[in-house]
Amino acid sequence: MLNREFRDIVNIGPHCHERFIDSTNTPEIKALDIELAGCSNLSGTYQVARVTPPNHTVFYTLSGEGCVFTPQGKLALPKHSLVLLPADQSFEVQIAAEHWDIIWLNLTNSPRWQHLRTTTAQLKSNVDLASVHLAMELLYLEEDGHRREGLMPIIQHHLRRVVSQEANVQQARIDVLFSEVEKQLQFDWTVDIMAKRAHYSAPHLHRLCLEKYGRSPIQQVIHLRMTRAKNLLENTQWPIAHIAHYVGYTSVFTFSKRFKKSAGISPTDYRLETLDTDK
Repeated sequence: MLNREFRDIVNIGPHCHERFIDSTNTPEIKALDIELAGCSNLSGTYQVARVTPPNHTVFYTLSGEGCVFTPQGKLALPKHSLVLLPADQSFEVQIAAEHWDIIWLNLTNSPRWQHLRTTTAQLKSNVDLASVHLAMELLYLEEDGHRREGLMPIIQHHLRRVVSQEANVQQARIDVLFSEVEKQLQFDWTVDIMAKRAHYSAPHLHRLCLEKYGRSPIQQVIHLRMTRAKNLLENTQWPIAHIAHYVGYTSVFTFSKRFKKSAGISPTDYRLETLDTDK
């Protein structure tokens, strides 16, 4: 953890050149939930910091090198690297070489960019956003609105591709986690243990589970346990106590109470109802 006190800073020297794209000169960016963006050629002094910004921020290095400080630590931003900084997380960026050529975007904290709602910055290497850079330079120069509109699908496609890659990685880790849970339903799963297994913070794991399953991590464990219990009640003659222990409940009373809450009837009645249906 980086012991750093963040404050709002804008310290940009005379050798820095920036082309700003905002809703005034380019109203088309609103359709992509982009509040502000820019293409920057930086050298000399460049230091920008935000305290709990309301929007997500993306920095992509075209050439040179910069660095970003977050509450979790310092990240280097060499050529063709990209950092996704989530909303509400303080950060500070600085130039870290003789020059730093970048594109950057402030994305609104909206459902379109929900996969950026993480608790830590995401650093990606070997990213190719040359098409986005070209489209942004043309947006800045183009005065005709119809031609600007033609550039928006390019930006949308490549930005979503980068964000979706991260989302796919995250969801794959969630799939692996609950595959492990399903194989060890007897284990005393807690949120902290699951978060550690998935290499996420507990709040971030909670958000990902809600997005994927519509349930919290513990609710998903209970769902898997009840699904397995129903299967065992339908297809085996195991005693209720045996099934309860197999799916992680040391108390038959607790298991029966939880099962009734899930299925609407007791485990015994569920088994009898299944037998009657098979006749």
